[in-house]
Amino acid sequence: MRTLSLTLVASLALATCANAQTVSRVSNGDGFNFTIKNIMRGPELYGRPPANIRWSADGRWIHFNWNEPGTDWREPLRPYRVRAADGAKPERLTLAQADSALPYITEGTLSPDGRSRAVDANGAKPERLTLAQADSALPYITEGTLSPDGRSRAVDANGDLYLVQFKDGSARRLTQTVANETRPTFSADGKTLYFLRDGNAYSMSLAGGEVRQLTDIRSGPEPKDSAKAVGQRGRLEQQQRDLFDVVRDRANADSAAKADRKAREAAGLQPIYIATTERVTTIDVSPNGRAAIVVVGQPAANQRQAEVPQFVTSTGYVENLRIRTKVGDITGKQRVLWISLPSGKATPLKIYGSDSTSGFVNMAGWNDDGSRAALFAFPENHKSRMLYSIRSDSAVMTTVETLRDTAWVGGPCSSCAGFTDGGKRLWYISEATGYAQLYSASSAGGDVKPLTSGKWEVLNVDISPDRREFYLTTSEPSPFEQQLYRMPVSGGARTRITTTSGGHAAVPSPDGRLLADVYSFTNRPPDLYLVANNAGATPARLTTSPSAEWLKGPWIAPALVEIPASDGINVPAHIYRPEDMGAKPNGAAVIFVHGAGYLHNVGNFWSSYPREYMFNQLLAKNGYVVLDVDYRASAGYGRDWRTAIYRWMGGRDLQDHVDASKWLAKNYNIPGNRVGIYGGSYGGFITLMALFTAPDYFGAGAGLRSVTDWAHYNEGYTSAILNRPQDDTLAYHRSSPIYYAEGLRSPLLMLHGMVDVNVHYQDIVRLQQRLIELGKTDWSLASYPVEDHGFVRPSSWTDEYRRIFELFESTIALPAGAPKRAASDAGVR
Repeated sequence: MRTLSLTLVASLALATCANAQTVSRVSNGDGFNFTIKNIMRGPELYGRPPANIRWSADGRWIHFNWNEPGTDWREPLRPYRVRAADGAKPERLTLAQADSALPYITEGTLSPDGRSRAVDANGAKPERLTLAQADSALPYITEGTLSPDGRSRAVDANGDLYLVQFKDGSARRLTQTVANETRPTFSADGKTLYFLRDGNAYSMSLAGGEVRQLTDIRSGPEPKDSAKAVGQRGRLEQQQRDLFDVVRDRANADSAAKADRKAREAAGLQPIYIATTERVTTIDVSPNGRAAIVVVGQPAANQRQAEVPQFVTSTGYVENLRIRTKVGDITGKQRVLWISLPSGKATPLKIYGSDSTSGFVNMAGWNDDGSRAALFAFPENHKSRMLYSIRSDSAVMTTVETLRDTAWVGGPCSSCAGFTDGGKRLWYISEATGYAQLYSASSAGGDVKPLTSGKWEVLNVDISPDRREFYLTTSEPSPFEQQLYRMPVSGGARTRITTTSGGHAAVPSPDGRLLADVYSFTNRPPDLYLVANNAGATPARLTTSPSAEWLKGPWIAPALVEIPASDGINVPAHIYRPEDMGAKPNGAAVIFVHGAGYLHNVGNFWSSYPREYMFNQLLAKNGYVVLDVDYRASAGYGRDWRTAIYRWMGGRDLQDHVDASKWLAKNYNIPGNRVGIYGGSYGGFITLMALFTAPDYFGAGAGLRSVTDWAHYNEGYTSAILNRPQDDTLAYHRSSPIYYAEGLRSPLLMLHGMVDVNVHYQDIVRLQQRLIELGKTDWSLASYPVEDHGFVRPSSWTDEYRRIFELFESTIALPAGAPKRAASDAGVR
């Protein structure tokens, strides 16, 4: 390949946020038509981000799933590819063309006459593939497993195995069967391929193609020889043998068959029998072929599944969905077996000192020579994480790290691990210091070394194709950045590759010289860029996801502010101000509460809530000051921030929003009775807690798909934070809004999908009944008969946010005695 022709002239900065108090705008033409109906068109307006980024084996193409700008919202993501080869020549575009084609407005470098700007789109245009083309391309773009010599990779595609050569990108088909072959891995010498078929492990010689079964795992009870009868029955059987030749002949034949069976078992694989209710979830064969690690799952018996009724159906009858249990119900178990090869003899591994364990285990793989495997184990109580090293020549386990937390173990990349230095070292991510950082240890355990440190987080880890460097996506510059770094696997100085402020998710090419980078900024949705793998290299844009209509803007990058909390901590927030939208303040404010609990929404990257991002600007355009707070429990700020809600959701996290209301009063002279609050899921939960327990600081609220009682939510998320309801009644009582509904004094709007399989519609119905019994009147419930937790239909989104806007317009926007105003009166219908 020749050197990339990336000539955006000098330094094309893709919108920086050097001054957090400066609001940058994106604008082109006459501007965007700010109406609720227009905003709620969703992804057909702001686009779908390129997803599932994969390189072709020869590095010439980048494959991804995507839709072109303006694609109808009903359309699923389609397969695309774009050429990444060099040699493309720059195009000279007018300023208007450049603004439409590029995701960020920058000064750049103008031509001498000031009429144009030199840019480089790399000469590449995404091509949509047919399903047949996408299926044919699968072997060439699937990640698979790298061979020991680094020249090929083994992949499974559509249930068959392929060997793909990097040199010419060719693929050799290894299997073509009706069985489903998956998870191919290489032997240490690269001559043999191990894979899974029908719940067992197999090996294949790459030279001759011979296939050999390595494990014999069978479902059902192990066959047992008939026990010899005793007493009266034994005497009768003996009498039959003494009297009749035919009975003696049958007994002799049975004995001979038994001897033959035992001889075959001794000479071949030893069968392993698992219960009919158990399922093999993982089999990993060591590269030296001496052992396999098998994880077997046992579903819980007698669980009760919650039912979600569907009222609008094709049959005309109500149809029930059975989705999940509620927190605290019986959970399944797992057990881990070490299997000696070639005999197939199984030895149970004692996780937490037991042959079977609640919680879950996760294989991190084998080292290069197959002498050691790494395994994570997470107990059911969520308060520890064990990282084990397991030998292939025995069932001996060594503990590499035990991470304990008085709240719960979590954080980014909590199951990330692998091997370096020819398999001699084991790397992993740990929150041991309170921040997710990268560590290295001997693969046999011990000799632990921190490879990174600081009050920032490692968000993702990859190994370079030559296995000499780590690619680290981190928040090292600030919690508001997601940047890519390179670092030697032994540690040392890090080289920052991406320099543009924002969020980067980069995938290296097979030869490591290029990066496919999905990049976004606060006011620009994610798009795909090609960039040389050099520090500060200039990126070339490969996709344009937003529609031309959306690009008209103006879309602001809201300023970052810090809100002093009552415990002395500064809490970050985005602020949308009326003056940012050329509007006059109306004396009211709105606080948006992001959902998911552990989610990062305040930063220099595209929000997880694009509709709300636009709606917040519509509010600002109508005179509201809007805050979007990364409250305690949000992602991106370390362990203490993450676990501040342990045993009390609606405690510290709600107080951060109360402190935000106080900050608005102090800095914008907006009293609590003119501060609105809204949000969905966890954001809806906080909204309910705000109106029920802190009514002095919020004058109205809209709770979307809200959790009202944590005892009715799921097991994994809830039990980590609140323990289990039968064990910690205090945590559930003080964390559930339904117990505090008597505190409602301000107008409340509740909105919920009736087919919500996450936060069930039953949640909001129970709260509704509670409000009725308490005699509360200033509340309403809008139900959406066909919507799940995340709404899909634009008409539902439009109705939902029209109601929210009208709630704020008719309450907090108006001083006492002023007439109410509808959305149509505000011109935002």
